[in-house]
Amino acid sequence: MTNENKNIDLLTGDLNTDLYNLYKKSSYLAIDTEAMGLIHGRDRLCLVQICNEFKRTSCIKIGLNTSSSPNLKALLEDEKITKIFHFARFDVAALKCNLKINTKNIFCTKIASKLARTYTNKHGLKDLINELLGIELDKSSQSSDWGSNEDLTKDQLDYAANDVRYLIEAMNKLKVILKRENRYKLAQKCFETVSVHADLDILKFSNIFEH
Repeated sequence: MTNENKNIDLLTGDLNTDLYNLYKKSSYLAIDTEAMGLIHGRDRLCLVQICNEFKRTSCIKIGLNTSSSPNLKALLEDEKITKIFHFARFDVAALKCNLKINTKNIFCTKIASKLARTYTNKHGLKDLINELLGIELDKSSQSSDWGSNEDLTKDQLDYAANDVRYLIEAMNKLKVILKRENRYKLAQKCFETVSVHADLDILKFSNIFEH
């Protein structure tokens, strides 16, 4: 099913072949996830959102019995495509813990924001998109039952889609600042560690870098 007004595809379990082939042509894909909570291994993954450079957006419902999504896995493990997340650490862990996906080539707008926007301590997605793009995101559906067997509500769908719809534009704005301030290479090194932090989170390690 497609929401024609917002170009959102609703799927269950995995991307279909047509959408996989469409997204595989992308240089950048914005990715987000929704789960029943924040504890990996306890709180299951419920939704995966994808958006390309042209704002084609797909929301994939992950059911109780979904243990793999082959097309999604192939897409996220494709090293030629940059995957953009906001707080990638959580999403990468959720995808690995629930669907055995080892996401490759990561850009995290939250890490980038903390390295670029040192003039503020507001690095949440809503504040970031508001400042960089002048768009006000509605986060009222953030805490809701994403695991329900019922169809997503319009508010849930809008919220889920908006969490990926503007990430590629935000990434481009952040890249300009990072390069200007000579911090882009440092950011890239940080992105390379996301998978390690995700693995630590899955295994329930606290911050092992503390004294």
